[in-house]
Amino acid sequence: MSKSDPNAPKRLALIASKGTLDWAYPPFILASAAGAMGWEVGIFFTFYGLTLLKPDLTASVSPLGNPAMPMKMPFGPEGFQNIAWPMPNILMANVPGFETLATTLMKQTFKNKGVASIPELRDMCIDLDVRMIGCQMTMDVFGFKREDFIKECEIGGAATFLEYAADAEVQLFI
Repeated sequence: MSKSDPNAPKRLALIASKGTLDWAYPPFILASAAGAMGWEVGIFFTFYGLTLLKPDLTASVSPLGNPAMPMKMPFGPEGFQNIAWPMPNILMANVPGFETLATTLMKQTFKNKGVASIPELRDMCIDLDVRMIGCQMTMDVFGFKREDFIKECEIGGAATFLEYAADAEVQLFI
């Protein structure tokens, strides 16, 4: 794309640095929305965000240390669903299976509200030709190999992403 071409599509450059369920949604939602609007989109997956390029997405949510975490229940009578369930960090850290429970409840809440799952959003991004770049340095540091990731992604370093992002109208770090 050239900045001098007034007919060129807008370009979005995202950096996805976190791989938990709650942090996986923003880059894939933004990328799929921009792609559907005809924008060129590139996502650079680095550090823990790199795991979002694995074929089997097992992202979970950790309520520990997240003060905004108390969510309403996705099931039961309306009065029960409207209760915010504040949980002290000491409870979230020490109750076995709490992270699994929080992940299950969050996934059910999204499903109840008609929100696509992370695998569905990633598939939309693939269908919309979103450029997904896995960070080579992160792969080296964490001991990943190319075959650990989906075939639709490319592997590149910071320079690969910066070359892409240099012409982006919108650049976001997530």
